[in-house]
Amino acid sequence: MKLLLDENLPRKLRFRSIAEHQVFSVQEMGWTSYQNGELLKLMQEHGFEALLTVDKGLQFQQNWQEYPLPVIILQAAKNDYDTLFPLVSALRQLLAQLDLAGGVHVVKQEE
Repeated sequence: MKLLLDENLPRKLRFRSIAEHQVFSVQEMGWTSYQNGELLKLMQEHGFEALLTVDKGLQFQQNWQEYPLPVIILQAAKNDYDTLFPLVSALRQLLAQLDLAGGVHVVKQEE
């Protein structure tokens, strides 16, 4: 699966945790100056299949009927690698779903 890591996620996540996927960062693509709607359009144009982010507000900022790409929000106390790592198992399970639909999917820390 071709995934895009939003600029608010540690790039280390791609190398150590989800390396079985084709993962690119927003910085690597040169897309750091784009707003969310523009970013989603670019993702579609470049064949990305999902966006990984910690931006909780994103689900309320876009018209998801216009952008059928799934957005996966990793919800944790902080957005550093050590805090997000416990979410990797649930993230992998979600990514393994062949019928991953567009819209927002939340992977959160168990309480």
